Amino acid sequence: MRMYKIFKFILILSLFSLPAFADNGIFVAKQLLARIAPQYEGKISFIQTTNAKSDYFELETIQDKLIIKGNNANSMAVGLNYFLKYYCLTTVTWYADDVIKLPKSLPILTKKVSVQARTKNRFFLNYCTFGYTMVWWKWKDWERFIDWMALNGVNMPLAITGQEAIWYKVWRKMGLSDSEIRNYFTGPAHLPWHRMSNLDYWQGGLPHSWLENQVKLQKKILERERELSMKPVLPAFSGHVPKELKRIYPQAKISLLSSWGGFPDKYRSSFLDPTDPLFQTIQKEFLNNEIKLFGTDNIYGADPFNEVDPPSFEPQFLEDVSKTIYNSISSVDKKAIWLQMAWIFYFERTKWTTPRIQAYLKAVPQDKMLLLDYYCENTEVWKITDKYFGQPYLWCYLGNFGGNTMLAGNIKEVGKRIENAYKSGGDNFWGLGSTLEGFDVNPFMYEYVLEKAWNSNFTDEEWIQKLADRYIGRIDENYRNAWMGMYDKIYIEPAHLGQGTLTNARPSLFDNGNWTTNPSISYDNKDLCKIWGAMVQCKGQTNSMYWYEIVNIGRQVLGNYFLELRNNFSSAYQKKDLAEMKRISDQMLVLLNDLNDLTLLNNSFSLNKWIDDSRSFGLTDIEKAYYEKNARTLITTWGGKNQSLNDYGNRTWSGLISTYYAPRWKMFLDNVIKSCEQNVEYDNQSFIDSVTTFEIDWTKSHDVLSIHTSKSDDMIKMSELYIKYKNLILE
Repeated sequence: MRMYKIFKFILILSLFSLPAFADNGIFVAKQLLARIAPQYEGKISFIQTTNAKSDYFELETIQDKLIIKGNNANSMAVGLNYFLKYYCLTTVTWYADDVIKLPKSLPILTKKVSVQARTKNRFFLNYCTFGYTMVWWKWKDWERFIDWMALNGVNMPLAITGQEAIWYKVWRKMGLSDSEIRNYFTGPAHLPWHRMSNLDYWQGGLPHSWLENQVKLQKKILERERELSMKPVLPAFSGHVPKELKRIYPQAKISLLSSWGGFPDKYRSSFLDPTDPLFQTIQKEFLNNEIKLFGTDNIYGADPFNEVDPPSFEPQFLEDVSKTIYNSISSVDKKAIWLQMAWIFYFERTKWTTPRIQAYLKAVPQDKMLLLDYYCENTEVWKITDKYFGQPYLWCYLGNFGGNTMLAGNIKEVGKRIENAYKSGGDNFWGLGSTLEGFDVNPFMYEYVLEKAWNSNFTDEEWIQKLADRYIGRIDENYRNAWMGMYDKIYIEPAHLGQGTLTNARPSLFDNGNWTTNPSISYDNKDLCKIWGAMVQCKGQTNSMYWYEIVNIGRQVLGNYFLELRNNFSSAYQKKDLAEMKRISDQMLVLLNDLNDLTLLNNSFSLNKWIDDSRSFGLTDIEKAYYEKNARTLITTWGGKNQSLNDYGNRTWSGLISTYYAPRWKMFLDNVIKSCEQNVEYDNQSFIDSVTTFEIDWTKSHDVLSIHTSKSDDMIKMSELYIKYKNLILE
């Protein structure tokens, strides 16, 4: 009898534990619902199935209650998002501060909806995103973003936060000092390029508080991602070592990689030849510590030669490197899959010839190396490498470089290319992904690509119209037509390396000062201005995405018009028409002021937020100043004086316009006008010298930003700006 009572107690206890174990996906989906749409708790139920052959979800209304069925938490999250988008007409953005607006009454489905995944692998993120966007994020930001990824079906996110603490432990064990290691790391915003073996020591001296904070953050990130049926991609050792290691291991095959980004040689990265016995030792030490601290899902990212030359391009050497890297990973984790960026095969395609690529890829056992075809909207590498010689790959949309606030995206072509990959990409086409460098613009493009992983069966035209519905929160034919205009006329070119409106460029009389700020567009700015006006007149400012887009589109309209003004100024200079030069100069400076006012209307375009977020990581005034300098540097000079990446991270933000871009342009305009007044040739080199000093000084500044705020209602201000520039652009 006593044994029976014990058995009964255990049975009852196990039943109470079901939500956390047997029905864990349901429990997680309910938690997601509570975070995203708490007003619908009790009105939506989840059912998890276990016998599905692939990811899927079903939606059905039963007795005024929505039932979401799916095979795991991720699929149920996609089902929830489908309901929110297409029945509640709302968009859950990736920004934590954006309000999610929902109907008071739960919409009723008149028929069951069934949607199947077309591919089981959905990748997201880029090493660079951890610098250009997420570097200053805390758990609040990450929590919302992970929810966004789940809602959009991402199940293979890059997860590289916190690795420096592991490397610190490894390098200390191998004999390096505390200062050697922390100075070897770059500043936080530049860590992505340190992790990719591009750059060492730049703004180094990473504080211990940063290392500890990031470990805590990564644990939360991984726990939540795994709850939501994701398999995070963790880093592995690819050969990048501190040059100081040579002091301890003088016989080790350590060499300098090629210079990168115009940085002086003292910032070059060092590479340990994978054929050196020390390589296996370091890999084992790193992975064992990483798995102990963070666990594993058996997928590891390692990119030994991203935008740098290997010590040799001989096929046999590349084969040996690739084989050794994989073997060193699999010796620790027998289930390991090596994830590799294929960016190098595009970016350095003259060096990575077909025999070299083949040797590198075929050295790894079949299906144990997964390639990210990084920039498919521009060049599909799978088409020029015999489908990666059989190794699996993911079709990826990049869409953004440097976090540049530039309207870009060839949506029609992207759709065609994705469909062709499904049709002709071969059995080793394993899925879709996105490798964006920054989050600041064109968010709908990433939702579009990720939805292509599911058979929702909307045409592109229908998808755009439904996007318009949820952005404004209602069906509005004028707003739909405006978005169809964006689809047909504006989003017709992919993002390119080095983009930015001329407002963000280092001033010049002709061209755009540096390759990093090409302002070229493939559409008529008058068309964009008309679309902007149509959207402004629709008035849906209570919806976060409606408001974001009219600020974002207006920002682009004014930025495009600035190029026209500069060209007129240059023509006046060539004619030595001083009065006209002064008149246009005034117009240009007023436009920059108006642009600053416009971007003040949305917090997504805020230098203040970027700097405040960076300083919030500091535990002391010294640390706060260190983080701020690093944050200021990345989005302006990028590196040091006369560095070739100057303005690569440019973005049209309030505060950045008023304290950085506008002063640069005023210096330039005043200098050119002065030269004309004195009847001497404009001395561009003298200006470059002075503006470079200004730029470097700005990155070191800790002054409170002099940003004024709008005194009028935001919608009134928006309408005033539209009317003002409509009359100038459309005249």
